[in-house]
Amino acid sequence: MILLLASCAGGSKTEKKDKAVTGEEHFELAYRAATRGDLKEAVTEYQKVLKLDSKNAKAHLNLGIVYGRQEQWKKEISQYKKAIDVDPNFAEAYFNLGVAYQGRGKLKEAMTQYQKTLQLYPNYVEAHTNLGIIYFRQGLFDRALAEYQKTIEIKPEYAKGYYNIGSVYRQQKKMEEAAASFEKALEIDPKYAAAHYALAVLFYEKQEFKLAIEHFDQAGKLGMTIDPKLLERLKAYR
Repeated sequence: MILLLASCAGGSKTEKKDKAVTGEEHFELAYRAATRGDLKEAVTEYQKVLKLDSKNAKAHLNLGIVYGRQEQWKKEISQYKKAIDVDPNFAEAYFNLGVAYQGRGKLKEAMTQYQKTLQLYPNYVEAHTNLGIIYFRQGLFDRALAEYQKTIEIKPEYAKGYYNIGSVYRQQKKMEEAAASFEKALEIDPKYAAAHYALAVLFYEKQEFKLAIEHFDQAGKLGMTIDPKLLERLKAYR
């Protein structure tokens, strides 16, 4: 999910100056409330913004995000749609709508929204990532790989992109390529627990137990739960 937007879009060009300032003040109060976790107040303040200016697309977007945090899914989706109605070129609104659909298991609808996001903003890394995740879960590994590769073309230091690529290679039984991708993820982010774990599993399967232990230990230190039975089997190699 993208972060709440920090700045308020101006209202209509015909509104009075004091009305716009009041809207901006409510927007800032809403943003601060959401940041500190006071979601009820954030909803109230965003609603005040929208009462003053119903065409404030950013307020609709942020209100949708707050509703999502409250697990009010129908209201969340409704606000994203209103943001899009106000501004049909609002890439973040399509993306967040996609995230909401994906979270509800509506993958076809989510894919449509991510594709719309990318039509407006082809370099939207998170949209490529989420499309890749859907393709991966559908077993469409070549499509997933294409999306993940776009993420590292756009953002070469994107550790998650390399991790995702490694996960595809693993499914395709390309173990050397998978290991290289996980290692690249760790080169960028040495504290990437999931990459340590994935690499440990590869080493375990190759019977390179010392290296497997090293990466399992790192993953554990970083908060991942390691299968106790697996650790028991590795005791003899410590």
